[in-house]
Amino acid sequence: MKTVDITPISLTQINLEVTTTEPLSINLNVPEDQEKTLPEILFITSFPPRECGIAKYSQDLIEAINQKFGNSFNCVICALETDKEIPQYQKEPKYILNTDNQNSFIQTALEINKDEDIQLVVIQHEFGFFSKNDLRFQFFYNSISKPIVFAFHTVLPNPNPELKAKVQDMTRIASYLIVMTQNAAAILTQEYEIPETKIRVIPHGTHLVTHLDKIQLKEKYNLTNKKVLSTFGLLSSGKGIETTLEALPTVIKQHPEVVFLVLGKTHPSIVEREGEQYRIMLQEKVCELNIEKHVRFINEYIQLPILLEYLQLSDIYLFTSKDPNQAVSGTFAYAVSCGCPVISTPIPHAKEVLNNNIGIIVDFGNPVQLATAISSLLNNENLRAEISSNSIHKMASTAWQNSAIAHALLFQLLTKNKIQLNFRTPDINLKHIKKLTTSFSMIQFSKIAIPNINSGHTLDDNSRGLIALCRHYELFQHEKDLDLINIYLNFLNYCLQPNGTFLNYVNDHQEFTQQNYRENLEDSNGRAIWALGYVTSLKGILPHSLCLKAESLLQITLTEVVKIHSTRAMAFIIKGLYYQDKKENQPILELFANRLVQMYKHEKTNNWHWFENYLTYGNSLLPEAMLCAYLSTNNVEYKSIAKESFDFLLSKIFVEGKIKVISNKGWHIKEKTIESIIGGEQPIDVAYTVMALEKFYQVFKLDDYQQKANIAFNWFLGDNHLHQIVYNPCTGGCYDGVEEYNINLNQGAESTVSYLMARLSIENFNLKTSHSLQLHSTEILSENFKHLPQN
Repeated sequence: MKTVDITPISLTQINLEVTTTEPLSINLNVPEDQEKTLPEILFITSFPPRECGIAKYSQDLIEAINQKFGNSFNCVICALETDKEIPQYQKEPKYILNTDNQNSFIQTALEINKDEDIQLVVIQHEFGFFSKNDLRFQFFYNSISKPIVFAFHTVLPNPNPELKAKVQDMTRIASYLIVMTQNAAAILTQEYEIPETKIRVIPHGTHLVTHLDKIQLKEKYNLTNKKVLSTFGLLSSGKGIETTLEALPTVIKQHPEVVFLVLGKTHPSIVEREGEQYRIMLQEKVCELNIEKHVRFINEYIQLPILLEYLQLSDIYLFTSKDPNQAVSGTFAYAVSCGCPVISTPIPHAKEVLNNNIGIIVDFGNPVQLATAISSLLNNENLRAEISSNSIHKMASTAWQNSAIAHALLFQLLTKNKIQLNFRTPDINLKHIKKLTTSFSMIQFSKIAIPNINSGHTLDDNSRGLIALCRHYELFQHEKDLDLINIYLNFLNYCLQPNGTFLNYVNDHQEFTQQNYRENLEDSNGRAIWALGYVTSLKGILPHSLCLKAESLLQITLTEVVKIHSTRAMAFIIKGLYYQDKKENQPILELFANRLVQMYKHEKTNNWHWFENYLTYGNSLLPEAMLCAYLSTNNVEYKSIAKESFDFLLSKIFVEGKIKVISNKGWHIKEKTIESIIGGEQPIDVAYTVMALEKFYQVFKLDDYQQKANIAFNWFLGDNHLHQIVYNPCTGGCYDGVEEYNINLNQGAESTVSYLMARLSIENFNLKTSHSLQLHSTEILSENFKHLPQN
């Protein structure tokens, strides 16, 4: 698969309101390229409120694309309708294609071709959409002069010559075919003879969820103390729900607390042809089997938030489709991604996903086998928990956000870079930070998004948390931030020892652990000094008592600080003293700065401008500390070394328009050629880089620093080698790292606070850029107003 570089561009909009009684012409000198309308991607698809799986799929995909890349291109709709299905849209589609009307195909093709904004056409394809006018549909797509992508929602194996010819004709005209499983791709290449180079596999998207408490959810839906089985989707006889009903009496004998939820209304096209015949048959079977107390029909179109709650409260999800050729199922994908243990019939999608202890596969229409599988899972709570965890990890890459990235990269490629992908900056979300924080301290680790209290607490995390929340308060003045700031500052006080040094590790019983005496804690002590110094720098806005406490703790630590020689600890201390800004402590700052200068001079060669003979972790701290030392002392040697070393580092970690921080799987050694290591990238290294770029931009005003800050921050949003999100916008947490083939989904304190630090740096960039633009706008206004009559 070809890799396409993303070059993020930060766009700032100016909202300017002028009230005057006379017409006023203001030229803000907006560049021509910003005046152009955004390019459009046209999706030809069924669309809500039409009730079908593809309509919901398209809505979710487009919503995800807009959330990720809203200022890059516009997604517009050509809605598929029939004479009998004419929905009332919330927002009118750009075009409508009536698949029962032959003339509609011709007219719509002509309109699309005349539309200069449309750069690409994406057809969400299902054979049933066009069965009444198959030849007209063929004429339609052959008439379109724009590049076309077909997204196949069904790929039938063993095609007859006619079907094979149809798919090959679509392939001939298409730039790419999108399928959702490797199995579907294999069928296309092996049975339809489609070149692999024309196929992209982009899995069916899934929703990120905030994992809610199962017991509370069961209480909410009147299912307390029940073992819940569920299935959902628009009902039709192909769902095979009767298989579950026939299995239930056997299950109930062992587990009388079982309740089976049938979620969803009957498919509208089925109602049109058959009425509620299938549902009535199921209800009659329930009575026949005498299991009325154990089955609930939720006969409605379930809205997404409610659906996700039902899935999370379910102990087992049952997918009993009778169609062996069903290539993919959104209902199945949603259940697995919610961590719900799944029992499924062997459709290709299930066989691809449910392996390595992720769910159970049973034969089609086999109630005896299904009953055995249900009972085996209900009898083994540990196995259900293991399957749940494995499922979440397995499906993480299929989140709608990642699907949006995969689609956008393809769109950029096919439009020959007419689309420039600009990641949208997420809103700041402290939800997971608050979840990690107890009344005592911030918890160190999480199991996915659930804080693991047994992991204890560290000085490191609380120091970083203290800085991050102080920055948040500095920007937004939220009173509730003060509660968290107090907790983190009190924890630093808790860790301070009588000799003026800090211990780092505290267990869940609030006891210092033996790990404190086995490790060098200089870096931890340095971080604490950085945090305390930052608190004191905000004495103009923080409560006086907080600043006084931080000042007192900082002065105690400085009695022993000169004994510290760890490179990064010295850098942290320099930053802390820079923020404290007290003349009497400047000799300590200069002592550490001079040590770094000597290290730099000792290691520097023509090709190596660094303080050590290797690049390891937290590298950006060192040049940033030298820049802080310059700002404190005005020593130009510090400034020169800061810039020279930082530019050297940037040359090593920014490659081909992307950031790739030094991997924790292997350091970059001086005068040694090493193979590029993939994976092992940590959020904290990216965050420190963004923060250093912010500081260097403040001093040197180089646009390159701001551009690199945006590029680095986009690593969190998906601009990494996996093209997957590292920041989870649903939880507000940040994943713990980018490995070679996967994201580490645990959302611990270090990674989450690191993301917040980087996000606040970007916020500060944006505020200063906005302020600069406002000043520029004011100057332009003043120039215009000079020519108006004076009162």
